[in-house]
Amino acid sequence: MDRTEKRAFVSALQAVFADTSFVLVSQNKGLTVADATVLRNRMRAAGASYKVAKNRLASLALDGTKFQAIQPLLKGPTALAWSTDPVAVAKTAVEFARTNDKFVILGGALGTQQLSADGVKALAELPSLETLRAQLLGLIQTPATRIAGVLQAPGSQLARVFSAYAKKDETAEAA
Repeated sequence: MDRTEKRAFVSALQAVFADTSFVLVSQNKGLTVADATVLRNRMRAAGASYKVAKNRLASLALDGTKFQAIQPLLKGPTALAWSTDPVAVAKTAVEFARTNDKFVILGGALGTQQLSADGVKALAELPSLETLRAQLLGLIQTPATRIAGVLQAPGSQLARVFSAYAKKDETAEAA
């Protein structure tokens, strides 16, 4: 990389750090190209990005951002993953780390809060943003359906009573 490419890379990472809410730092020592491709595809499918970055350039990009706390983690062959949905990145990384022992989660940052590897694993156990939205919508809709059911019940009971009387009259007339 020449200087202009390095400056462009640092400014691109700074823009990413300004827009995202979660950054994961991992070590990929000995990860094959095929495994890295699988990981990238899984991250992309989860709505996340995964990038191997030179530690010095990543440190420069982290200066002055809310993710400065992860600078000490940038040692050795590291990679960064980020997304606006922190749970998606954490789940994808933790699932991949279970199947590939050469991929090690070092930690991350959720806003200004630094997370250890255990913190990232705990974050991965949370339901995703989409799941939480669906659960919230279900909670909101449940009372409305119950109210509608309660309001409909007296009307349907009256209809059954009238129907029973009508059938009773029909059987009395037939006899």
